[in-house]
Amino acid sequence: MVILAVAGLLFSATGNSAAAPSAWRYTMVAFSNDSDRDMDVYQSSDGTDFTAVQTSAYRPPSGVVRDSSIFRHSDGMYYVTYTTGGGANIGFARSSDRVNWTFLQNFPIPFCCAFLPGTGAGTGSASPPGFSGSAGFSDGPSLSPFTTKAWAPEWFVEGDRVSIIVSLSTGGGFVPYLMTAMDPGLRMWSFPVPFVGIDADHIDTTVVKQGSTYHAFTKNETHKVIEHWTAPSLIGPYTPAPFRDFGPLKEGPAVVELPDGTWRLYYDDYTNRKYFYSDSNDLIGWSEPKELPGLSGTVRHIGVMREPV
Repeated sequence: MVILAVAGLLFSATGNSAAAPSAWRYTMVAFSNDSDRDMDVYQSSDGTDFTAVQTSAYRPPSGVVRDSSIFRHSDGMYYVTYTTGGGANIGFARSSDRVNWTFLQNFPIPFCCAFLPGTGAGTGSASPPGFSGSAGFSDGPSLSPFTTKAWAPEWFVEGDRVSIIVSLSTGGGFVPYLMTAMDPGLRMWSFPVPFVGIDADHIDTTVVKQGSTYHAFTKNETHKVIEHWTAPSLIGPYTPAPFRDFGPLKEGPAVVELPDGTWRLYYDDYTNRKYFYSDSNDLIGWSEPKELPGLSGTVRHIGVMREPV
């Protein structure tokens, strides 16, 4: 069944022969050092200098709004997905103007991670819903199929296929999973399928595509560093790729293409409460990091999208 599910997710990109737009708009969503109950919205024309569209633009009915990710759907609406802090579910909200947001749902992801290497917690036994912990050693497989944490969901859109990359755990290491929308309103989602190749204890996974190659940027939770992996398809198999050493205690990578065709990586230097960015021509070699002007020291684990204007 897993093989069939994986095979169903292998797809080719839709070609686009339209002329490049003359200008871009970058929208950033983030929680802040002051509050993880509220999502702030910023915009920029160059991906560097951001101004506020609306602070405290969205507060969910309950829980938090951490690690938000944003995209504009084919219906013209903006959608965010985010960590709720409520265990095995992720949140969704929608807006027509990026200022006024409507809560859509908290989507439950009850099952994951069973028997995958490195997903054991080393505490407890196989647990029913409502109980934490998974059997086995921390470097062994989880014997529990019940998700205890669903964190850091990230949109990935290719052609008319809308997917989410989400980090799941049964109490041990996090594993990146892929879910695909089953309806245009983004309320129904496929059963989560684990990425192939990126082993357990990785979180904050985000993917961009360059040419025919998929580039995943993810935080290694054991060493607290950001890593780079590549694959011939979205689901994998992924293999480690060259990457600049940005040092330990970094997380929340977000990658976006700049107006000149180069790439920008943003990341959260969370222990120092600072935000940095670095640029690349090829997603392999990266420039010396710089602090994000105006927002370093304020934003946490951002999501960034660009759209033509």
